[in-house]
Amino acid sequence: MAEPESTVINTNVKQKDPSKALVIAVTTRAIFNLEEEHKLYLEKGKEEYIRHQQANQDKPLPPGTAFAFIKAVQYVNEKILESNPAEKDLFDILVLSNNSPESGVRIINSAKHYGLEISKFCFVSDEDSTQYLKSHGVKLFLSADRTDVCNALQRGVSAALVFQQEVQAPSTPLRVAFDGDAVLFSDETDQIFQEQGLEGALQYERAMEAVPMGAGPLKAFAMHLGKMRKKFSQEKSPIRSYLVTARSGRDMGIRAIKTLREWGLAIDEAFFMDGAPKGPILAQIQPHIFFDDGLHNIQGAQNVGVPSAWVP
Repeated sequence: MAEPESTVINTNVKQKDPSKALVIAVTTRAIFNLEEEHKLYLEKGKEEYIRHQQANQDKPLPPGTAFAFIKAVQYVNEKILESNPAEKDLFDILVLSNNSPESGVRIINSAKHYGLEISKFCFVSDEDSTQYLKSHGVKLFLSADRTDVCNALQRGVSAALVFQQEVQAPSTPLRVAFDGDAVLFSDETDQIFQEQGLEGALQYERAMEAVPMGAGPLKAFAMHLGKMRKKFSQEKSPIRSYLVTARSGRDMGIRAIKTLREWGLAIDEAFFMDGAPKGPILAQIQPHIFFDDGLHNIQGAQNVGVPSAWVP
């Protein structure tokens, strides 16, 4: 596998062992708000965009949707290293960008300005930059481009689409909220629901109660997160995870809980919404990121200022 056209190693950040770390790749438009620049790119073309980025290379970009999440991830690393300076099981953040290295200087300067611990900046000119995810050992990919996300999921990498929004997420501890079906779990019950309605789905769940559900696209990421969380006692953990599912607790919650137990995945709190809107609960949890496969749920989260990522 060819290396990306240009990988800039951030020498200010201690490089992690990619075989041990939880590697997260974010695109520049997921971590910074580049909507104006992106519009310029689409309307005036690449040359004009590069000129603009070079002229503004010392002007920091405003934070984007995934910014608070990345900051909270750094806090987890600090806490892990405080309790064990030799620990290798850390978060590792790399930026994957379709910018050229010349126009990428502004990205690097912005990361430096905010004190973001990004270990590598990969500037890729290929149409499909997701081909480099596996070679970097990426466990989660966040992008503002739908095609990128679909390509990453097809390559077997946990991935989600980030929508640009104003984010006011508080800093610590790291809080991650997951939807259940088609995110943490497979979409088997969703499919039955589409075909046979609620009654069919309920019957299926009752029949399958003792059988753990299949893995959804974000299971691998959630499992690694759970492994890091186990390094701390519940009270001292810098990581909190939540399940916020449309399932009802009485009829369809049992199988979800049994599946998590079977996987050995400890979730701090589970909310079984029984089809009610998720926004009010998410407003209380204030996660740094919320993953869901339903666009109406993403919209509900955005309406209460919760950074959200869609798993198509």
